[in-house]
Amino acid sequence: MNIEHLQYPIGPFKAPQRYNQAVVDEAISILKLFPQQLRALVANLPKETLDTPYRPGGWTIRQVVHHLADSHHHSYSRFKWALTEENPTIKAYQEKDWAELEDAKVTPIAWSLTHIEVLHQKIVQMLEGFGKEEWNKTFIHPQTKHVFTLKELACMYAWHSMHHYMHIKNAL
Repeated sequence: MNIEHLQYPIGPFKAPQRYNQAVVDEAISILKLFPQQLRALVANLPKETLDTPYRPGGWTIRQVVHHLADSHHHSYSRFKWALTEENPTIKAYQEKDWAELEDAKVTPIAWSLTHIEVLHQKIVQMLEGFGKEEWNKTFIHPQTKHVFTLKELACMYAWHSMHHYMHIKNAL
């Protein structure tokens, strides 16, 4: 298996050609189901397995679970900023540095699994209430200068969920 496939088991994120209701509904469905799927995959893994990298040079399974909680927490804030400010520039974070912090290496994954469950309930409830105006709200990423719509953000985090789920599944 080549390193690119290990890094991107479902391929890199590709924004849909067109955003329609079916695309948005699929993203919401993935975000709704992901916490339970992740918990079923990792909740009973022994410490040795949790502390095994998902690929050579990659994060451990434990770090991936904590990264998911951190990253999806940021996505929730990004949704809120875009909904309450006019095209704000969001705050980026150094995900690689966060994954190397001690808490990502030793904290029980149960804490992040619970955080992801609650966070996704809030995100899904918010997204299910969106109309066209909300889906078209935007923010700017400070590093790439890319202007994201909330439709794109929802699809990207649905992809992100499955991207890391497959990292873990393939490692097991």
